[in-house]
Amino acid sequence: MNEVILKTNNLTKKYKEFTALDNVSITISKGDIYGLIGRNGAGKTTLMKLITTLTNPTSGEFELFGEGENNITENKRRIGCLIENPSFFPNLTAYENLKYYAIQKGIVNFNQIDESLKLVGLEDAVHKKFKNFSLGMKQRLGIAFAILDNPDFIILDEPINGLDPIGISDLRETFKRLNEEKKITILISSHILSELYAVATRFCIIENGRVIKELSKEELDIECSKCVVIQTDNIKKAAIILEKELKTTNYKVIDKKEIRLYEYLDQISKISKALTKNDISILGLYETGITLEEYFKSVIKEAN
Repeated sequence: MNEVILKTNNLTKKYKEFTALDNVSITISKGDIYGLIGRNGAGKTTLMKLITTLTNPTSGEFELFGEGENNITENKRRIGCLIENPSFFPNLTAYENLKYYAIQKGIVNFNQIDESLKLVGLEDAVHKKFKNFSLGMKQRLGIAFAILDNPDFIILDEPINGLDPIGISDLRETFKRLNEEKKITILISSHILSELYAVATRFCIIENGRVIKELSKEELDIECSKCVVIQTDNIKKAAIILEKELKTTNYKVIDKKEIRLYEYLDQISKISKALTKNDISILGLYETGITLEEYFKSVIKEAN
């Protein structure tokens, strides 16, 4: 079983009459790239500020590396975050900016600066002034700042915002490199599911401060992939017929009245014939499949 990096239990944050975060309970395990997705104002940043102690919860609790928030001081150096962009000096180079923050953090081994810049793909911009950076390079320098302390866990709030396709692609590779090479667990937020899909291994959809869906990438693929929906009041028998008559186990039982079949997409009549021949009543039989954006919208709609 993987080590639990972050566990929240009914974490809540209220500002007078407004509830920004409402009883949020999530678990992030070692090695995850955990994609937190929600519309602007959904509560993503509030959650990140709570677990980095930039603000205090109204109620609820959380653990980092198995320790409660009362002992978080000892674990702070194991966490890197980019929630509110650090103020980089426009006339200083990438290296000089990070050296300034390294000194503030008490880092005495400046080789960590070079390593951080290399990990985010800025090794060729060491001596380039910040004012001459593209937006994508500025975002990557922010991530280099977040990993200066060689953290085990980094928290990134909307790092892809405003980037062009090349900038997004570069950051994706950066996240994968940090996760695979440095074994860093990542919590990353965005309001666009398709941006996170290429990098995240698990997803959490948040709306109006509440977690409304938590699923793995494999589960998301199943939710969105093309399939034949079979609706019947005899799921158990229908599953047996699929295996016996159609020789397939490539299906998923969704609930007491629905099966999703991921084969025979162009042979609905064959499915119908096999079921009716065995006296299975068909309440619905149709092909479906949605885009990531459509899925996100449908989940949000169901929650409201």
